[in-house]
Amino acid sequence: MSACLLGKRVRYDGGSLSVNDQVVERWMSEGRVISVCPEVEAGMSIPRKPAEILASSGEDVLEGGVDVIEKGGNIVTDNFIEGASIALGLCRKFNIKVAVLAEFSPSCGSSAVYNGNFSGEKGPGMGVTTALLRQNGVQVFSQYEIVNAEKAVHATNG
Repeated sequence: MSACLLGKRVRYDGGSLSVNDQVVERWMSEGRVISVCPEVEAGMSIPRKPAEILASSGEDVLEGGVDVIEKGGNIVTDNFIEGASIALGLCRKFNIKVAVLAEFSPSCGSSAVYNGNFSGEKGPGMGVTTALLRQNGVQVFSQYEIVNAEKAVHATNG
């Protein structure tokens, strides 16, 4: 689960996106939650400049055709790919098949991300971590889809 959704102050602006949900609380009490912030795991600072995928999606970043760019123009693609790889490694280590990640993030967005213009506009697509996890069989949901994530957890556990 995205660390920022668990109240950890790891977002680019030093904030969090705490999710107050009974399902998540139960998962925590059952020891089912592994916390990750791909950007921080890859060595990016808190706070850091906002980053966006230029008019594209994490799949294109992984294929090498598009970069993740910080506001101001610094290319941080390698950090985002490294963070995604670390998250995938955690999924493999702990046999994780379902992830809940922060929507709209260039790492974690699952159905929409900011469009690369740093204007606050979003477009369809997924973040780099979500793309890599999905390519490797992990089901990814946003914080707005916890009910669906819960169903997927039950389906994968038989």
